[in-house]
Amino acid sequence: MGMSEDNAAAEAAGQGGGQDGQDGQGGRTLAERIEWLVRHKWPADAPPPRTNDDIAAAITAATGEEISGTGFWKLRTGRGVNPTLKTLMSFSQFFGVPIGFFSGDPADAEEIGDEMAMVVLLRSKGVTRQQLRSFASLSGKSRQMILDMIDSATRLEQQPDDE
Repeated sequence: MGMSEDNAAAEAAGQGGGQDGQDGQGGRTLAERIEWLVRHKWPADAPPPRTNDDIAAAITAATGEEISGTGFWKLRTGRGVNPTLKTLMSFSQFFGVPIGFFSGDPADAEEIGDEMAMVVLLRSKGVTRQQLRSFASLSGKSRQMILDMIDSATRLEQQPDDE
């Protein structure tokens, strides 16, 4: 894994000291949340964004909701603070997040953001959905055994090399 992936995972988990002020919940303001989505939840099947016009065009193409580059820029920079529900629904659909992510309630956004940060972190470390489903379907004893193994591996990784 490259350094940028480690940094992205740490930032998504709320451990990064990024200049943009985002944490695991995608930030407190709507602008910070939108910026976090662009950085961490850009759809794999969409061309990488270079401009706000690119982002707006991708959202429009994927959702059918007309978004202008200028309108997106205003929301992304905090100059626009009152988007329509249709606009937020198109962001929700495009980025694959619940509409509650954009809620003004920091507690709601924090809970959703924490879940999304966990997904970003797991994906960046190569954990698949199938592996998570398999883990969830195990008995309590089996899950505890795996958690104990992870704890043991963590302790082993923290020991100095004796080579």
